[in-house]
Amino acid sequence: MHFLWALIVGALIGAIAGAITSKGHSMGWIANIIAGLLGSVVGEAILGHWGPQLAGMALIPSIIGAVILVAIVSLIAGRSDHH
Repeated sequence: MHFLWALIVGALIGAIAGAITSKGHSMGWIANIIAGLLGSVVGEAILGHWGPQLAGMALIPSIIGAVILVAIVSLIAGRSDHH
């Protein structure tokens, strides 16, 4: 059950990151989940485990990490579209 809860929270974090970066409409739910889960790992590694937590993920560092991740991926994807 924790795995399912983590996926739901990951999707939420990814959706928030997509909305902040204006890339959410072009990302599907699977991409949102991946961005949220990876963003959580990145954000907590860089910023630590502080603030409110849900499903074992610190929400604020996770969202910041996901925003960074989405921004980097969209930059790379944007460059590959132009070539």
